[in-house]
Amino acid sequence: MAGNTYGTLFKLMTFGESHGPAIGGILEGCPAGLTLNLEAIQGELERRKPGQSAIVTQRKEPDTVEFFSGIFEGKTTGTPIGFAIHNTNQKSKDYSHIKDSYRPSHADKTYDDKYGFRDYRGGGRSSARETASRVVAGAIAKQFLAPVQIRAYVSQVGSLIMDKPYQELDLSKTESNPVRCPDPEMAGKMEAYIRDVRKEGDTIGGVVSCVIRNVPKGLGEPVFDKLHAELGKAMLSINAVKGFEYGSGFAGVQMKGSEHNDSFSQDGTTKTNYSGGIQGGISNGEDIYFKVAFKPVATLIQSYETIDKEGNAVTVQGKGRHDPCVVPRAVPIVEAMAALVLADFRLRNEGAKL
Repeated sequence: MAGNTYGTLFKLMTFGESHGPAIGGILEGCPAGLTLNLEAIQGELERRKPGQSAIVTQRKEPDTVEFFSGIFEGKTTGTPIGFAIHNTNQKSKDYSHIKDSYRPSHADKTYDDKYGFRDYRGGGRSSARETASRVVAGAIAKQFLAPVQIRAYVSQVGSLIMDKPYQELDLSKTESNPVRCPDPEMAGKMEAYIRDVRKEGDTIGGVVSCVIRNVPKGLGEPVFDKLHAELGKAMLSINAVKGFEYGSGFAGVQMKGSEHNDSFSQDGTTKTNYSGGIQGGISNGEDIYFKVAFKPVATLIQSYETIDKEGNAVTVQGKGRHDPCVVPRAVPIVEAMAALVLADFRLRNEGAKL
């Protein structure tokens, strides 16, 4: 299987399956001498781990990361950073009922069609559990990027939309509720809705918004490696993502050019930021902001019609421990992938100092 590596200089390769012994990764390209806050890295995993609230999957995993290389006396050595997160709470029997059938809108059939074989336990390599490895690498990237600040939050669950611009939000409140919405009133509505959807054995989608501040100018490599193109690729590589927009996004098509253009102040900054901090594929020093749309989780805890390997129609009863809405746990994943993109472009600008 190809396609397990992201990045050009700041490069992550991940490995492992949902119900295997462990998942993990190898991060190469991180410069030597970076003092790492290992507790902060573990803290990022705590934000993504299962079982953290009543509105996410109740799989109980400590998600403790163990480092094997690339760090000595609390600092990076410049060599590949190897790490693993052991799986300790697998219930593979929960998936025996889909051994010979395909769950709708999952990777089950496409994996079988492509490889002629699949790990049906929790989706194997296609499981969103793989993203825990991205969070570890992204946490390291965040520390490398300081003082760049990357803050994501939930802005929509189903039809419940928090449409306040990010400038009006207190993003420090994002972690104050299980939904990770910085608006307390809307967070309460979202949480209640997710609970109701869960009781029905159903799922719902949502949107994660992200704001990146203190971005240096000059990140991005036109023509094909534009900064927003790489951000889009990174976000669309996350499980369940169906859409990405940055800056004014699709709403910008309703504006005239005279309204949409970001005119300059004499100090070189822009008076508005419909461009989302990126012009010509290169960061201009303004805030980068974007949205990521997540579909409803495909696994339903209810009966559904599908087919088996022979193409026969079958009825399957959903089982297992699954998120009724993925967006609360997706917040640190979005931040991690954004950090990996920016770290890679920073090294492309500076050259790898190994």
